Amino acid sequence: MEFGICILSVIPVRQEPSDQAEMTTQVLFGDLVVINNRQGDWVNIRIVYDNYEGWVDKKQILLLEKSEFNRLNNDNPLYATELIDIIEDSSSGKLFPILIGSVIRNISDSKFNYNSHNFIYEGQLYFPSSTINVDILLENALLFLNSPYLWGGKTPFGIDCSGFTQTVFKLSGIKLLRDASQQASQGETISLFGESRPGDLLFFDNEEGTIIHVGILIKSNEIIHASGKVRIDTVDHQGIYNNELKKYTHNLRLIKRII
Repeated sequence: MEFGICILSVIPVRQEPSDQAEMTTQVLFGDLVVINNRQGDWVNIRIVYDNYEGWVDKKQILLLEKSEFNRLNNDNPLYATELIDIIEDSSSGKLFPILIGSVIRNISDSKFNYNSHNFIYEGQLYFPSSTINVDILLENALLFLNSPYLWGGKTPFGIDCSGFTQTVFKLSGIKLLRDASQQASQGETISLFGESRPGDLLFFDNEEGTIIHVGILIKSNEIIHASGKVRIDTVDHQGIYNNELKKYTHNLRLIKRII
């Protein structure tokens, strides 16, 4: 078994080992992965955070020894809640940004290292409190407002509905699975819309009854979700009402309380 870590800002994870294949999710800076197998220039990985699997270009993953992987995996991560500049190898001065939701581990005086790669970061990092604060969770959700929709995306430069909810909850130290249908299996079911509260996850289905969408309740009648872009819409027991289109766009199926 092989192990690795992402030391680029963001890399695509694809359904098949090809640059033309569908992107199903993304790996952000600091994400740890287990390598399942190899095929040419591609490796099939399992993302440690959510056990999601897919294919990435092998050149985009830094291989780790098992001892180094365990050291990093056992360290408490700090999360980026803003765009942070990373300098790799201070002598060369290579500068690149890391994005909201990225992870930095094993920090000492703004410095950290993965294998022989040494880094310095400039910016604010966030360590989730053991007590979940709904107000902070909702503030983090608003960081993504107007981010464009991107299938498989997990960053402010492109994000899908479940990537949005997963990353927002991640910043509060709560693990959600990757897809909306998977997230719907987590938490406590709330039977009535009138019993829902800010921070609850709302799930929506299609005509076949399959859950295809998720968002976060921010007020008694408002939801923030990724649909075209991360936006705030009106919501009720029937579903999401788009005030611009003057119609319901999503049918409410399920309410789950995670916190």
